[in-house]
Amino acid sequence: MRVLQKIPLFSILPILALLLNALVWGISWWPFRQLEARGLHPLWTTVVIYVFSTSCLMLSKPHALGQLLHAPGLWVLMLAFGMTNAAFNWGVVVGDVVRVVFLFYLMPLWVALLARFILGESFTLLILLRLLLALLGAAFVLWPESGAPKTGWYLHFSDVLGLLGGFAFALTNVMLRHQAQRSEESRALAMFMGGMSVAGVLACTLSLRGVIDGPPSLAWGWSSAIFCLAVLFMSSNLLLQYGAARLPANVTSIVMLIEVVFAAVSAILFGAGVLTTKLMIGGALILLAAILSVSSKKVGDEESCPTLS
Repeated sequence: MRVLQKIPLFSILPILALLLNALVWGISWWPFRQLEARGLHPLWTTVVIYVFSTSCLMLSKPHALGQLLHAPGLWVLMLAFGMTNAAFNWGVVVGDVVRVVFLFYLMPLWVALLARFILGESFTLLILLRLLLALLGAAFVLWPESGAPKTGWYLHFSDVLGLLGGFAFALTNVMLRHQAQRSEESRALAMFMGGMSVAGVLACTLSLRGVIDGPPSLAWGWSSAIFCLAVLFMSSNLLLQYGAARLPANVTSIVMLIEVVFAAVSAILFGAGVLTTKLMIGGALILLAAILSVSSKKVGDEESCPTLS
């Protein structure tokens, strides 16, 4: 208690804000699954959430739309963040949550490769070590359990979604750095519109082809639940902005990794995931690669931290 009393309140509050944000996104798989059980596919849920977020931002910052329309780089950010949410939200609903989350956090692998080709950053020994750790972690996660068909590595559909979502999230991070000169509201609008439009196009296309069901008839139960969910996620994003603006980027990134812990623990407790020995080893290697990528940043580095869903 004496140690906590020595920590200034203005230092504790931003960390608490980030922890609450990580908690919301770490357990976000549960409300998505509940809504899916009521006939609302996660793609449709994502659309509704980001329609709400986009509307709120455009009402408060109407000039952001003009900035977005005149910045092609933000269009790439829009597509990347939209694919991040569509893939991740779908993956944690149809697959093992722990496995999907670990594969999603292969970001150090994708960020290093994308930063090399988009930002022109060179490879260093530390980056190569992170790549090796991430690849080894992925190998453990994807390696078949004993008793599985002897066909080598195999991918579930949810694994593909986790990998695709992680790659898109890495591209989102790289594009945020690439478009750092743009205003904060224009970047936020690009992300919100991406979450709405990419999931919307996929949902409409797949429902017309009969792959997924269309949205159910409007009912008080699911409509009120999804409205509360949209408000919760919007509040979580505000908490992220509050915390990230007041803490060094490397501290923010470390705290955000706790999202993996929240997701894994909640999934295991509620029977949505199984933590096997191979998965534990693979997840540990992937998280170690992520921690190394964070610890290599300078304390004063500025880097936006997008959220999911």
